[in-house]
Amino acid sequence: MRELVDRGVDGAGRNVVQGGRGGRSVTVNLGESPLSWLRARGHVDARQYEAGERLRADYETASLGARVTMRWDGAPRAAGRRGASEALDPTLAQIAAKRRFDAAVGAAGPGLCDILWRVVCAGEGLAGAEKALGWPMRAGKVVLGLALDRLADHYRLP
Repeated sequence: MRELVDRGVDGAGRNVVQGGRGGRSVTVNLGESPLSWLRARGHVDARQYEAGERLRADYETASLGARVTMRWDGAPRAAGRRGASEALDPTLAQIAAKRRFDAAVGAAGPGLCDILWRVVCAGEGLAGAEKALGWPMRAGKVVLGLALDRLADHYRLP
């Protein structure tokens, strides 16, 4: 999905507030994640990309991200008989996804889960993740690759 928006940037390439004179602007696709950006440029292979997408899907299904607005879901219905062919209700699906997410992050290990969460789940760019973690520039790509390899091993991807 393409969701294009214009963003202002300064001379160093950092985002700035629009409205100032003489500034540059770039068009950004908000529908493209940092992981898909890395995949499109050959920095992440198909196996690593698939592992990252599985982790992100579980993160989103488990609703682990911060809520921006109030939930307007209806009140829960009274418990009734469930047939064997009935799908998981949303709450059980969230619990299952949370368990899968926790297992995957645990398999990645304590030194690698930070970069996984920041880039894959939170959608933070590599430069921002490196800065937030206090890492040197360009170290994030190598560590993210190691984390995605460990994650792919956890998922038993070929």
